[in-house]
Amino acid sequence: MSKPAPPSHREVELLETLRRLGGSGRSAELALMLDVSEETVRRTIKTLAKAGSVERVRGGAYLVGPRSSGETGPSFFRRMGENPDEKAQIAAAVLPRIEDGMTVFLDVGSTTSFVAEALRQRRNLTVVTNSIGVAQLLANHNGNRLHLLGGEMCSDDRGTFGPVAEAQAARFAFDVVVLSADALSPKYGLLFHNAAEAELTLAVTAAAEQVIVVTTHSKFTESAPHRGPAPQQLSLLVSDREPGKKLARALTDWGVAFALTNPAAEEA
Repeated sequence: MSKPAPPSHREVELLETLRRLGGSGRSAELALMLDVSEETVRRTIKTLAKAGSVERVRGGAYLVGPRSSGETGPSFFRRMGENPDEKAQIAAAVLPRIEDGMTVFLDVGSTTSFVAEALRQRRNLTVVTNSIGVAQLLANHNGNRLHLLGGEMCSDDRGTFGPVAEAQAARFAFDVVVLSADALSPKYGLLFHNAAEAELTLAVTAAAEQVIVVTTHSKFTESAPHRGPAPQQLSLLVSDREPGKKLARALTDWGVAFALTNPAAEEA
């Protein structure tokens, strides 16, 4: 029986890049880091997936291996593979609301990563983020200035959290803050599984002119234990479906606008 061929140089490079990114990566950022086309990345991922070295998801891949003992939910890239078309539509709806030259905060959410990809069309942004993926996509591109917050690294979310990140974020004046959430409650607003993530949202919303929440409709029926900012601080919710009656009424009471990505699909 013949032995399997050893991995090529390109395959080894991609595996090492995934490890540096915390175990997962989107095709777009992998292409940037490896200085190759996204098609080359996709072909390499396909080969590695056949060998059992990585798991393919829509738009990227993650290393195959045991879950860490501290992991409490679906990994970042498992989430990235969920509802990619809806997340891309949300990102397209957010793009016109962010202009060249703005100061923008983007969090570690999977939907926010799609927004970051869309923002590669903008120029001269000051981008503040705690997300490795967002930093890779927007740093040194179109005259952007990128500030990656310090703090404790959470490999599952591929981001930094804690008092250092919060203190650094509080020193900026944001034109727009783009947040994701693990759940939306008609009573409490944004909810998170990670307490440190919830705390960071308090710091950035306090320094924001406008706060945009981006999430698919699946989060309307989810729950999570940690409260984010006061819902009255939010400006706009962008999603792929209309919220239910209770959440819609709460948004109105809070003064939060709602934007539907594809009204025609909702009517169908």
